[in-house]
Amino acid sequence: MLMPKRVKYRRVQRGRMKGQAHRGNTITNGTYGLVALEPAWITSNQIEAARVAMTRYTKRGGQVWIKIFPDKPITEKPAETRMGSGKGSPEYWVAVVKPGRVLFEMGDVTEETAKEAMRLAMHKLPIKCRFATREQLDKEVEG
Repeated sequence: MLMPKRVKYRRVQRGRMKGQAHRGNTITNGTYGLVALEPAWITSNQIEAARVAMTRYTKRGGQVWIKIFPDKPITEKPAETRMGSGKGSPEYWVAVVKPGRVLFEMGDVTEETAKEAMRLAMHKLPIKCRFATREQLDKEVEG
Protein backbone atom coordinates (compact mmCIF):
# COMPACT_ATOMS: atom_id res chain seq x y z
CA MET A 1 0.00 0.00 0.00
CA LEU A 2 1.07 3.57 -0.66
CA MET A 3 1.66 5.82 2.33
CA PRO A 4 4.16 8.51 3.33
CA LYS A 5 7.34 7.44 5.10
CA ARG A 6 6.87 10.21 7.65
CA VAL A 7 4.63 13.24 8.10
CA LYS A 8 4.88 16.52 9.97
CA TYR A 9 1.53 16.03 11.73
CA ARG A 10 0.02 12.68 12.65
CA ARG A 11 -3.59 13.86 12.37
CA VAL A 12 -5.11 16.36 9.96
CA GLN A 13 -8.49 18.05 9.61
CA ARG A 14 -10.99 16.92 7.00
CA GLY A 15 -10.92 19.94 4.70
CA ARG A 16 -13.12 20.60 1.65
CA MET A 17 -13.01 19.46 -1.97
CA LYS A 18 -14.57 22.36 -3.86
CA GLY A 19 -13.65 23.45 -7.37
CA GLN A 20 -11.70 21.90 -10.21
CA ALA A 21 -8.17 20.50 -10.10
CA HIS A 22 -5.69 23.16 -11.20
CA ARG A 23 -2.67 20.90 -10.80
CA GLY A 24 -2.18 17.42 -12.17
CA ASN A 25 -4.81 17.96 -14.86
CA THR A 26 -2.59 17.15 -17.86
CA ILE A 27 -1.04 13.94 -19.13
CA THR A 28 2.72 14.30 -18.72
CA ASN A 29 4.30 10.84 -18.96
CA GLY A 30 2.10 8.50 -20.99
CA THR A 31 -0.27 8.79 -23.95
CA TYR A 32 -3.57 7.87 -22.28
CA GLY A 33 -5.02 8.88 -18.94
CA LEU A 34 -7.86 8.33 -16.50
CA VAL A 35 -9.47 11.64 -15.50
CA ALA A 36 -11.66 12.08 -12.40
CA LEU A 37 -15.10 13.62 -12.95
CA GLU A 38 -16.11 13.89 -9.26
CA PRO A 39 -14.39 14.96 -6.04
CA ALA A 40 -13.51 12.17 -3.61
CA TRP A 41 -11.08 10.65 -1.15
CA ILE A 42 -9.41 7.68 -2.83
CA THR A 43 -7.82 5.23 -0.41
CA SER A 44 -4.45 3.57 -0.91
CA ASN A 45 -6.25 0.19 -1.24
CA GLN A 46 -8.41 1.51 -4.09
CA ILE A 47 -5.36 2.94 -5.88
CA GLU A 48 -3.56 -0.39 -5.58
CA ALA A 49 -6.61 -2.37 -6.77
CA ALA A 50 -6.93 -0.13 -9.86
CA ARG A 51 -3.20 -0.45 -10.58
CA VAL A 52 -3.34 -4.25 -10.32
CA ALA A 53 -6.39 -4.38 -12.62
CA MET A 54 -4.58 -2.34 -15.29
CA THR A 55 -1.28 -4.21 -15.14
CA ARG A 56 -3.03 -7.61 -15.15
CA TYR A 57 -5.04 -6.72 -18.25
CA THR A 58 -1.98 -5.49 -20.17
CA LYS A 59 -0.10 -8.65 -19.03
CA ARG A 60 2.59 -6.33 -17.63
CA GLY A 61 3.13 -4.79 -21.07
CA GLY A 62 3.39 -1.04 -21.47
CA GLN A 63 3.88 1.37 -18.60
CA VAL A 64 1.54 2.61 -15.89
CA TRP A 65 2.06 5.81 -13.92
CA ILE A 66 0.13 6.56 -10.72
CA LYS A 67 -0.38 10.33 -10.58
CA ILE A 68 -1.99 10.54 -7.12
CA PHE A 69 -0.49 9.79 -3.73
CA PRO A 70 -2.37 9.11 -0.49
CA ASP A 71 -0.82 11.64 1.90
CA LYS A 72 -3.84 12.43 4.10
CA PRO A 73 -4.31 10.29 7.23
CA ILE A 74 -7.92 9.43 8.13
CA THR A 75 -8.58 8.76 11.79
CA GLU A 76 -11.25 6.53 13.30
CA LYS A 77 -12.33 6.11 16.89
CA PRO A 78 -12.93 2.57 18.16
CA ALA A 79 -16.46 1.18 17.98
CA GLU A 80 -18.71 1.81 21.00
CA THR A 81 -16.54 4.60 22.36
CA ARG A 82 -18.12 7.59 24.09
CA MET A 83 -17.85 11.07 22.63
CA GLY A 84 -14.92 13.25 23.59
CA SER A 85 -11.46 12.14 24.75
CA GLY A 86 -9.73 13.54 21.67
CA LYS A 87 -9.30 12.60 18.04
CA GLY A 88 -9.01 8.96 16.97
CA SER A 89 -5.89 7.20 15.76
CA PRO A 90 -4.89 7.17 12.06
CA GLU A 91 -6.39 4.11 10.32
CA TYR A 92 -5.75 4.56 6.59
CA TRP A 93 -4.46 7.04 4.03
CA VAL A 94 -6.32 8.82 1.23
CA ALA A 95 -5.52 10.97 -1.79
CA VAL A 96 -7.75 14.03 -2.14
CA VAL A 97 -8.98 14.10 -5.76
CA LYS A 98 -10.84 16.96 -7.43
CA PRO A 99 -12.63 16.86 -10.81
CA GLY A 100 -10.20 17.10 -13.74
CA ARG A 101 -7.35 15.35 -11.95
CA VAL A 102 -5.43 12.72 -13.94
CA LEU A 103 -5.33 9.61 -11.74
CA PHE A 104 -3.40 7.15 -13.90
CA GLU A 105 -1.45 7.32 -17.14
CA MET A 106 -0.52 4.58 -19.61
CA GLY A 107 2.02 4.41 -22.39
CA ASP A 108 3.50 1.94 -24.89
CA VAL A 109 0.15 0.19 -25.50
CA THR A 110 -2.56 0.42 -28.18
CA GLU A 111 -5.55 2.70 -27.56
CA GLU A 112 -7.99 -0.26 -27.38
CA THR A 113 -5.84 -2.00 -24.76
CA ALA A 114 -5.46 1.20 -22.73
CA LYS A 115 -9.21 1.92 -22.95
CA GLU A 116 -10.16 -1.54 -21.67
CA ALA A 117 -7.50 -1.50 -18.93
CA MET A 118 -8.70 1.92 -17.74
CA ARG A 119 -12.33 0.70 -17.83
CA LEU A 120 -11.40 -2.16 -15.50
CA ALA A 121 -9.57 0.29 -13.23
CA MET A 122 -12.62 2.60 -13.13
CA HIS A 123 -14.68 -0.18 -11.55
CA LYS A 124 -12.22 -0.29 -8.62
CA LEU A 125 -12.59 3.42 -7.90
CA PRO A 126 -15.44 5.12 -5.97
CA ILE A 127 -15.94 7.92 -8.51
CA LYS A 128 -16.93 8.45 -12.13
CA CYS A 129 -13.92 8.77 -14.42
CA ARG A 130 -13.29 9.11 -18.12
CA PHE A 131 -10.66 7.91 -20.54
CA ALA A 132 -8.62 10.66 -22.20
CA THR A 133 -5.72 10.96 -24.59
CA ARG A 134 -2.92 13.47 -24.38
CA GLU A 135 -4.21 15.37 -27.44
CA GLN A 136 -7.73 15.69 -25.99
CA LEU A 137 -6.51 17.15 -22.70
CA ASP A 138 -4.08 19.53 -24.42
CA LYS A 139 -6.99 20.94 -26.47
CA GLU A 140 -9.20 21.26 -23.36
CA VAL A 141 -6.51 23.10 -21.37
CA GLU A 142 -5.83 25.52 -24.26
CA GLY A 143 -9.48 26.18 -25.18
